Amino acid sequence: MRSFWIFAPFLASNVQASFYLLTDNWVGTSFLSEFTWENIADPTHGRVNYLPQSESLARGLTVASSNSLVLKADSTTVLSPSGPGRDSNRIMSRKQFGHNTILVADIKHMPFGCGTWPALWTTNVGTWPNDGEVDILEGVNIETPNVMTLHTGANCTMPLSRSQKGTAVTTDCYWLTNGNAGCGVISENQSSYGDSFNNVGGGWYAMERTPTFIKVWFWSRNDPLAPADVTTPGQAVINSDNWGVPSALFPNTQCDIASKFGAHNVIINLTFCKSSYKAISSSD
Repeated sequence: MRSFWIFAPFLASNVQASFYLLTDNWVGTSFLSEFTWENIADPTHGRVNYLPQSESLARGLTVASSNSLVLKADSTTVLSPSGPGRDSNRIMSRKQFGHNTILVADIKHMPFGCGTWPALWTTNVGTWPNDGEVDILEGVNIETPNVMTLHTGANCTMPLSRSQKGTAVTTDCYWLTNGNAGCGVISENQSSYGDSFNNVGGGWYAMERTPTFIKVWFWSRNDPLAPADVTTPGQAVINSDNWGVPSALFPNTQCDIASKFGAHNVIINLTFCKSSYKAISSSD
């Protein structure tokens, strides 16, 4: 990962546009102070051992420089069948954010292969599922492309047809429906996950969250239509009205977004062989 930006809106008088001002810019070594490395048992029951920051740095599984952060899993140890699993990282932002926020992630490379399960997502772990969950980037094994998903409490569904480029595969966001499949959207872009993502040098993910909708966009590194206010590191002002149709749109027409989603942390993790593939379980 190269960088992660957070924007909050400002009012432009007499202009009906989605302008946002930069509030946080996490790049390279700043992740070390702005995120916690969670040394916990995997809540999703993956075969993984999440390391504290100090050990991950000492082992070379976290590498931070002035302009990039690399999170790795141990790829050399021969594991015992009865052991805890493969050493890896799960990091969570210290800061929370709520509605009227845009997150932009500039990612160069992601783990991919049999058993891998990388994710970039937001939630409040302490109140889950009551304050919702937004899966921006998630996949498992060699399944492609990316799946974007919401998980919520009861009475939150999505229309099957809406203004998005991706394809809805599940529409009930309630976590107790369909084995916590959530309401997922499969990306239209084959370069949004896995080897295809890595082969073009990654790209940019953006998630906009308001009280009336949640949107997710993706642009690959070689996409000539990627907006300049996304591709320019640390851009002070962005306007999401210029970004076009999103890969995934989650409107409030059948779900009260304002009440179903609360203050969230950003979480980035890599687990292995989890107990279920919640995001696209309906299509397995």
